[in-house]
Amino acid sequence: MLPGVGVFGTGTTARVLVPLLKSEGFEVHALWGQSEEEASCLAEELNIPFHTSRSDDVLLHQEVDLVCIYIPPSMTRQIAVKALGIGKNVVCEKAATAVDSFKMVTAARYYPQLLSTMGNTLRFLPAFVAMHKLLLEGYVGEVQVCDVRVYGPSLLDESYGWTCEELMGGGGLHTVGSAIIDLLSFLTGARAHRVHGLLRTFVQQNNSIRGIRRVTSDDFCFFQMLMSGKRSSSGGVCCTVTLNFNMPGSFVHEVMVVGSAGRLIAKGTELYGQQNGKNEELLLGDNGWSGPEVKSMPMPQMQGLSSMVKALRLSFQAHEERRSWAHEPVAMAPTFEDGLYVQTVVEAIKRSSTSGEWASVDIMREEPDPNHNLCEALQRNKI
Repeated sequence: MLPGVGVFGTGTTARVLVPLLKSEGFEVHALWGQSEEEASCLAEELNIPFHTSRSDDVLLHQEVDLVCIYIPPSMTRQIAVKALGIGKNVVCEKAATAVDSFKMVTAARYYPQLLSTMGNTLRFLPAFVAMHKLLLEGYVGEVQVCDVRVYGPSLLDESYGWTCEELMGGGGLHTVGSAIIDLLSFLTGARAHRVHGLLRTFVQQNNSIRGIRRVTSDDFCFFQMLMSGKRSSSGGVCCTVTLNFNMPGSFVHEVMVVGSAGRLIAKGTELYGQQNGKNEELLLGDNGWSGPEVKSMPMPQMQGLSSMVKALRLSFQAHEERRSWAHEPVAMAPTFEDGLYVQTVVEAIKRSSTSGEWASVDIMREEPDPNHNLCEALQRNKI
C-alpha cells in the first residue's frame, strides 16, 4: 500500500513531480503554496483535491504519510523538522544554511524509523547509476580527476524573489552546485576536505528586476575541491567545477571522471567511456522522455526525478503499512547527513571566494550557540 502524498511547492519541480507520482500509483492528497492563489491554480491544474497556504493543514492531513518539500531553501528546515516530529516520511530539497541542515540531521536521528532523504535526483539518473557501478568495478582504475561543466540560461525567476538573494539560498552554487558536490561524493566515495572558489554576479539587474532591487546570487561559479576517500588514489581526487548561467542556447551538463586506467563521461543523459589504449564507447544511450514537457527543467534533472519516484514506489510497496518503507530501493538516496556535508562545502566555497584563499571543510558536530556572535560583540565593546 503506497502512502498518500502532500506536496510543498508550486514551482517547476512540483509541476513535474505530481504527474510522476500519480503515474507510479501514489495519490497526491494535498498541495501547499505560499499564497492561496498559487496553491489553488496549481491544484486545479494538476487535479489535487486539497490546497492551502497553511503548512500545518498539509502536515496534519490524515491521508498524508509522505511529504515532498520543494520550496525556498530558507523555509525547508522548518517544514522538514515539523513533518518528522509528527511522524511523516520526508523527501526535501536543500536548506539555506549549515545550521538549518544540522537541525534537520538532529531530527532525522531522533526518528530513524522515518524516511528522510534529500531530493538530489542526479544520483538516480541512469547514466550516473551506471557510472557509479563501473567506478566500483574499476573501469577507470584509481580515480584521480573529476571535471564538471554546467552551462545554461539564467536561474532567476521572472520577478524578484529568493532566487535573487544569496542569503536565501539563491544562485548557481547553492541551486546547482550543491547537487554536483553531492553527486561527486556519491560517485567517488570521497569527501572534500579543502576547497577554493570564485563566485560572480554578472547580471545584477534586468528588465523585471531593477530600481532599488539588485541581484546578489551568483550566476557564475568556479570551484576546486581536494577530496579523499577509500576509492580514491593515494593523492586524493582533484575536482574542478564550472557553473555558468549566462549562456543562451541549449543546456550543457557534463561530468567526467578520469582514473589511472581510463575515463567515464556523462553528457546530459548519456554515458561514454574510454579505457587506456581503446576507443571511446557509448555505454548508455538516451532512452527518451515520456513525462510532462517542462522546458525550464533540464533533462538530467527530469529523468533523475522520474527514477527517484520509481525507487520510492518500490520502497513503500515492500510493506503493507503505509508509513513503512524498505531501505534497499532508496539506498543510493542522499541522507540529511549528506545534506549537511554539502551545505558545509557550499559555505566553505563562499568563504574562499571572499578571502581568495583555500578553505577547509569542517562538518558541524554540535549546534552553535545562537548568542555566540552577540557575546563576542559585547566582549569587544567592553574591551
